[in-house]
Amino acid sequence: VAKANGVGSRGLKALSATSYATATIKADRSQHSFKLSLNQFMQKRGANAIISQGKKQKAANAKLFASIEKRFGVPAGPLIAIWGMETAFGRFTGNQNTISAVATLAYDCRRPDFFREQLISALKLVDKGVLSSSSRGAMHGEVGQTQFLPKNVFLYGADGDGGGINLNKKADALASTARFLNAHGFPRKGPYSAGSFAGWNAATVYQKALAIIANKIDGY
Repeated sequence: VAKANGVGSRGLKALSATSYATATIKADRSQHSFKLSLNQFMQKRGANAIISQGKKQKAANAKLFASIEKRFGVPAGPLIAIWGMETAFGRFTGNQNTISAVATLAYDCRRPDFFREQLISALKLVDKGVLSSSSRGAMHGEVGQTQFLPKNVFLYGADGDGGGINLNKKADALASTARFLNAHGFPRKGPYSAGSFAGWNAATVYQKALAIIANKIDGY
């Protein structure tokens, strides 16, 4: 099936090296944080710390954010909110083998069709040299500093510093996130609403938290 969908020899070799990701299945069955109230969710995710650190990140990386906004029309605040919420500004990107995680979820009965698309994209990214059989990320196959699923890397991955696409690099992760948001109709200025982030995450509580954090970072 992978070969019929255009996966080449490097991708097929990576697929043959996968193993069943027990930890991924356990994590998939244990997602409870989206059932919290907004205040509980904000507290659990450390929203105040993200806002405080996010303002510092905005100042420290002003040139990068200005370049990204000029290129994709997305301001700093939303990017910083996502960056902080997803990986604490790149500090925690995950240690699960990406190809094994996505292959396991494609095999699993809960969302196989969705993750088969992710698997094909992941294997094509191996062919392109963006991922490898040893790439590591979050439990569901998300990679990089803003936790892109493989299909989104394939569709929206952007080079932020001229060195090729690597979402473990800050510039590439933020540029890719801006490209994704731009493609999903993100507003070019705030104040931002929960609905502004609907394309990024389906959970309403997550959208609301991102909107609050982004507004505070950008001064709305």
